[in-house]
Amino acid sequence: MTPPTGPIGLDADACRARKARLCRRLRDEKLDAALLTNLRHVHYLSAHWQRQITAAGLLVTAEGSATILLAGEPEEAVVADETLFFESDRLATLVDDQFGALFETVRPRLKGVRRLGCDDVARPWLLPDLEVVDLGPTMYSMRRKKDPDEVQMLRQGVAGCDAAYAAARSVLKPGVKEVEVFAAMQAAAVNAVCEPIGDFGNDFQSGGGGGKPRVRPVEAGETMPLDVSVVIRGYSSDLCRTFSVDRQPSAAQREAHKLVLEALDYVAATVRPGVRCAALFEEVFKMIDGRNGWHFPHHLGHGIGLSCHEAPRLNPNWDDTFEVGDVFTAEPGLYADELRGGSRVENNYLVTETGVEQLSHFPTDL
Repeated sequence: MTPPTGPIGLDADACRARKARLCRRLRDEKLDAALLTNLRHVHYLSAHWQRQITAAGLLVTAEGSATILLAGEPEEAVVADETLFFESDRLATLVDDQFGALFETVRPRLKGVRRLGCDDVARPWLLPDLEVVDLGPTMYSMRRKKDPDEVQMLRQGVAGCDAAYAAARSVLKPGVKEVEVFAAMQAAAVNAVCEPIGDFGNDFQSGGGGGKPRVRPVEAGETMPLDVSVVIRGYSSDLCRTFSVDRQPSAAQREAHKLVLEALDYVAATVRPGVRCAALFEEVFKMIDGRNGWHFPHHLGHGIGLSCHEAPRLNPNWDDTFEVGDVFTAEPGLYADELRGGSRVENNYLVTETGVEQLSHFPTDL
């Protein structure tokens, strides 16, 4: 796996364009300013990223000025007009109330503000003179259409997933412990993206549908569905591959895997702007659920970006419709005791004007 040739991070001009879109929304909603304290939203608009043990904030006025509030000097350039620092620690020991210290520092910049949008719990008693409005729905709406720099962040996460799957293939054999497979995959992903990663996915169990890795040797005849999420600065890729532990899948395992891949091909051929996600789920469910007594018991997929699950949701419990700029996963699966683990394969896609662009290309064979 070739390491990234350039720095990881969001594009400064794209951050400014997103801030301009937010300012238009603030004016439309008759808000004087937005105070963002969700670190992912701070990153989205300023390119600043940090560990989450300390708070950070971004104050954006409807007129367009941006003030970032940090616990210390940033390691990389930030996109903001002003930087303020608040007391997050004393002699390197963190203070208990990070956001209280942040609010005290930003308070002088709130003179003249009456209606303030906030993306997280604003604790009104810290801002008693303001009308605080929930800005969460506005931010989720803005985040849905991914800009090119965001797609690039997700591509880098996919490259980390690819490296993880290559490592899994190299170490997986009967007798290896699940946790050893997990450790090899995580190390490969970190080496591939050349910086620390966040959460690393859900499913690392052999012989079952999923779960955290155990100190349990994998067995010949099992399949191992591995669902990996490489999170780079808040951006979550999400891929699944299924491997036969001994490289000798049974006829039933091969047939189930074939059906899953056919369903995945159908998704890639069908999705375009305007297609209803719930309808697509129902079509795939009819294609594969119940075949040979095997079952498809979960969603078909979901959007990815600054959350591991976001719109569009390929799930009958939501009524989402695919839009240009969506980045989503599709992950059909079939499970039964006979399959000794089952089969699930997941790819990531970008919705374009005419269909989809597949972002993930690691081989899908057992």
